[in-house]
Amino acid sequence: MEIHTLPTPASLTRAVADWLVAYSAEVLAKQARFSIALSGGSTPQALYELLATKEFSEKIDWTRWHVFWGDERFVPFDDERNNARAALETLLEPVPVPPEQIHVMQTEGLTPDESVAAYNEILRRYFGETGPTFDLVLLGMGDDGHTLSLFPGTAVVHEEVAWVTSFFLESQAMTRITLTAPLVNRATCVAFLVTGAKKARVLKSVLEGSYQPGLFPSQRIQPLNGNLHWFVDEAAKPA
Repeated sequence: MEIHTLPTPASLTRAVADWLVAYSAEVLAKQARFSIALSGGSTPQALYELLATKEFSEKIDWTRWHVFWGDERFVPFDDERNNARAALETLLEPVPVPPEQIHVMQTEGLTPDESVAAYNEILRRYFGETGPTFDLVLLGMGDDGHTLSLFPGTAVVHEEVAWVTSFFLESQAMTRITLTAPLVNRATCVAFLVTGAKKARVLKSVLEGSYQPGLFPSQRIQPLNGNLHWFVDEAAKPA
């Protein structure tokens, strides 16, 4: 595990963008495609906006990117809360990723169970039953220690078999679709982006406390044979 501490959210975003450009090039020097799972949240959105600028977009071979999502709110695509919509608008529409290489979680025209089954089929076709999955999973962490749609006190935190699942989150009165820890932990690399003083106490528990994933679901993300990076600003840095 590597922890990278940056002074501000803006400097963190730039550091992650520089790192991602280099990492993507490193992967693509050895293989034909770069597979990435994107995250929702404000910190990743700032990264997407920066990557779409000319300064960074011209440094990435977007035609070889294959894009997935870590989780999704089961709301229509035109709903501003939809993670895929936000990432498409800020990053993927301005850059030349082939549309057939962009894999959103379907939230219209299907039931949640059907959406889960469809995404599961895509993932299994891409990655197979064994070996590594994503080249990179980008994650955020909420004030409560959740990541993906793994929220404290929910059964999905402890999932050991399914790759994708859906459930109704009572606190948000909303159905969520999410990748699970077993799939994400097969990734070659996972990077958390965490900013803000509100997250400092929980981040300290996640990184330094005893293993209590029911309380701090981000602790479930521990790549089996991959690298784990935490990009943290000074405000969120554990004291």
